[in-house]
Parts: sequence; structure tokens; C-alpha cells
Amino acid sequence: MKIENANILITGGTLGIGRATAELLIAHGANVAITGRDEERTHKAAREIGALPITADVANPEDVKRTYSVFMEEFGRLDVLINNAGIGTHGRLEEVSLEEFRRVYEVNVFGAAMMGAQAAEIFKRQNYGNIINIGSSAAVNGYEGGTVYASSKFALRGMTQCWLRELRKYNVRVMLINPSEVTTAFGRSDRQEREEQPNKLRGEEIARAIKGALELDDRGFIPELGVWATNPF
Repeated sequence: MKIENANILITGGTLGIGRATAELLIAHGANVAITGRDEERTHKAAREIGALPITADVANPEDVKRTYSVFMEEFGRLDVLINNAGIGTHGRLEEVSLEEFRRVYEVNVFGAAMMGAQAAEIFKRQNYGNIINIGSSAAVNGYEGGTVYASSKFALRGMTQCWLRELRKYNVRVMLINPSEVTTAFGRSDRQEREEQPNKLRGEEIARAIKGALELDDRGFIPELGVWATNPF
């Protein structure tokens, strides 16, 4: 697809991978809306990069409906949904709680599913569209302390494969991007970006991978793409 003039919705677009992706796509001519739960942060980020701000929580069904209402009123057409919003937690098996599962799954799984369902309705009518789900290397490889987070990304990977098979006949490409560790604010309670490290990935690397996957001619697509740091040790 052509990035220029494409209408793109990115959840969790105020920081990290979401913001880097929005910034890169806008620089190449796309019309981009970003969502975020914090109104002040969302509007500030949108002003700085030239995006449309939508204050919304993907875990809230009413916010999901309003997100699409605002987006379609502004742009009239949706070309790409990037399901980037995500949260995480770390803890050994005996430490995990039902509340932690619910909190993480409401965003990483249920929220992504609700966003995807609304996009699917639009894409079926258009007979065209693209969905990119931001997974993780944890979506294919569990790790010690990752019971809640890794399982949520395994679930997202499974949903991606289901959507892919449901939507191909409508000319909809569904793709999963699995980054390994990225120096973002992910997992930090203060929501401050971590400092860059020369041996770690940045949001920019994932943004370029997303852009490259989208730019593949519409006759083909990359179902799943892993992005690893070359030498993180």
C-alpha cells in the first residue's frame, strides 16, 4: 500500500513504539490518529507530531466506539489499524493474581479484540484494509515470571491468526509484529521513556518494520515478523 494519504489509527500512540510509528508515518504523508488514556499527554503528543488526538481507553467498549466515530468523522475512511496499546506485569506463578490477569488481558487481549472487531466491520464494507497487531518476542517464547504478560501476547498471536483467515477474502491483510526488548516507558509506573542503549532496540526500529510491512504491494503481506536486537548482551 501507499503510505501517503493513508488514514491510520494507532492505539497507545503517545509514547514508545506507538509514537515513533505515528511520527514516521506522518513524515511520509499519512493521516494519523493516536489514542491514549491520559488526555493531556495524548493532546501534547498529537500536537508535537501532527496527529489527531483521541482520548480513549481500549479496555472500555464505549471508548472504542467513540474512537471510531471520531476517526471516521474526521477522515471518512480507515486504511490501517495498528493495535499497539499494551501493558505488562512480571511475577512468579505463585505471585500472580486474578486481578493482574484481568488488568492486563483487558488491554492486551480484550481491548485489541474490540478494536479489531470495529475495524473488521469497516474493512468488510470497503473490501480493503490492514490490521497490524503489536505482539512481542514473548508471544512465541515464554519466560520466567511472564505468566500474565506472555500469555496475553500468546493470545494476541492466536487472535491474529484467526483474523487473518477470516478477513483475507475481503482483501484485508492482518499482520503481527513481535519486537524483543525496546527502550520505551513500557512497564514503568512513571510512564517516562527509558534512555537509549546502543545494544537495545528503539521505537524507531519497530516503526520502520511496521512501515516496511505496510508498504509491501497489496497483493501480498507478511503474516508475522520478529524484530530482535542484534547483540543485546
